[in-house]
Amino acid sequence: MFKKDNLKLGLIIGLFAPLLGMVGFYFWKFSAYSFIDFIKFLLVEKHLITGMVSFSLLANAIFFTLYINTHKDKTARGIFIVTCVYAILALILKFVY
Repeated sequence: MFKKDNLKLGLIIGLFAPLLGMVGFYFWKFSAYSFIDFIKFLLVEKHLITGMVSFSLLANAIFFTLYINTHKDKTARGIFIVTCVYAILALILKFVY
């Protein structure tokens, strides 16, 4: 997986890595609750969504760094594009809610 260097792979990694970050955020802050309760809590306490999104983007930063350090620039570019889109959405969420 880490040997390929193409934009599509970077876009796919960039889309799914934040899901890993979200799961990490759940285990870090809310592991005492079920995952369904965690989602319900996020819907009630909307200010936590931006924190969760920011934490989720750390997963993209890890993959981005990995691919930059291995000189897989096309894949890193895909991850960066998706990260920018997620970051813009996080900013919009922060100002809307």
